[in-house]
Amino acid sequence: MKKFIALALAAVLCLGALAGCGSQEDKVIKVGASITPHAEILEAVRGEVEELGYELEIVEYTDYVLPNESLNDGSLDANYFQHGPYLTTFNADHGYDLANAAAIHYEPMGIYPGSKSSLDELAEGDIIAIPNDGSNETRALLILQELGYITLAEGINASSNATILDIVDNPLNLDILEMAAENIPNSLPDVAFGIINGNYALQAGLTGNDALASEDAESDAAQTYANIVACRAGDEDSEKIQALITALTSETCREFIESTYSGAVVPIF
Repeated sequence: MKKFIALALAAVLCLGALAGCGSQEDKVIKVGASITPHAEILEAVRGEVEELGYELEIVEYTDYVLPNESLNDGSLDANYFQHGPYLTTFNADHGYDLANAAAIHYEPMGIYPGSKSSLDELAEGDIIAIPNDGSNETRALLILQELGYITLAEGINASSNATILDIVDNPLNLDILEMAAENIPNSLPDVAFGIINGNYALQAGLTGNDALASEDAESDAAQTYANIVACRAGDEDSEKIQALITALTSETCREFIESTYSGAVVPIF
């Protein structure tokens, strides 16, 4: 009988310990993020997350694929690195059901000097590097069109998935080089100019002030390409995701973004 009681007590203690572990895990919000600026912004609101009763765990990524794969397989509760059109395309390409939970900030894409320091130096046949993923390539091509360097097919806008095949006029015969967005900063010495996403520009030590031209932060693109918190479909209204969004749309977050990034990151909440 004594042995039975001891075993029963041990079982109760084990169950209690497991329940405690489960409860503790439920209070951790695990978020995947690009190093700059997303992980930095998350770090700035860690206190706000804790005030809402949660511990924030930030997992840093250096690419645009793994954060969505990790979210889809349950390794993350949310991620914060991408804009809505990229998520839509990724879902379609991979058969995922990830959701846009909230828009947090906008990173104006800019054209940066490479082997040439001024757009006035642009000459026939010059190489301009642009991102090779659908939505970001569209943004880059729209910048080149706005500058008057190319003309795109009628109907191309911020919501399109345009490529260089949609260029209908290129009077300077510019060599528009498509490459992975993260590789463009290191390739600047080899091209005349590069069009770079805001986060990769910041990681390379560039700011909005270094851009020779950039998207208008008040344009339709600002809303179309707003960087978002993503989660698995159905989790948008969960307590964890709502706590994360509350922290990322706080005045603390706004002040951090505006005082840190010199216009390369713009809050839109």
